[in-house]
Amino acid sequence: MTNLVIYNHGKDSIPWGEKPLALAEVAKRQGFEFVSPDYQASNDPDWRVQQLLALDITGCETLVLVGSSMGAYVSTVAAETIKPKGLFLIAPAFYLPGYARTDFKPTTANIEVFHGWQDDVVPPENAWRFCREHRARLHMLDADHRLLSILPLMVTAFERFLGTCAA
Repeated sequence: MTNLVIYNHGKDSIPWGEKPLALAEVAKRQGFEFVSPDYQASNDPDWRVQQLLALDITGCETLVLVGSSMGAYVSTVAAETIKPKGLFLIAPAFYLPGYARTDFKPTTANIEVFHGWQDDVVPPENAWRFCREHRARLHMLDADHRLLSILPLMVTAFERFLGTCAA
C-alpha cells in the first residue's frame, strides 16, 4: 500500500513547474509518491478529468489530489469518483465560462484552498463561494493567480495537510 499525491497542473502550465517541484519535495519527505500528469495535449477540462480517472491508483492507501487553476477543477470533479483523503486546491478555476460543471460533490471534508486577492484569472469570490458551500479551509492572500509570491507559506500548509491526510 502506498501514499500518493497526484498534482494536476493548470491550463497553460507544465507538469513540473515551480509549484509541483516544491510540493513534491514535501510529499517525498512525508513518504508520499508524487506524480504530475502532463495534460498539455488539451485545454478541455473535462478531457483532463477523464485522463486523471484513467490513472491506475490500485493499491493506494492514502490518495491526495492537488490542483492548480484548471487542475483544481479537474481534481475536484475527479474526486467524486476516486474519493481521495484530501483536496489541496490552488486558485481553483470554479464557476467559469466554458467549464461544464458548476456543482461539485468532492466526497472529502478535508479540503484546503489557496487563492490570491489580486487574481485576475479567477475571481476571488469564486473560491469563497466554493469554500462556503463545502466548508473548506480558505487562505485568501495578497497574491496573483500563480501564487508564487506565497509559495513558502503554501508549502508549509501542504506539509501539515499531508500529515492530516495520512493520520
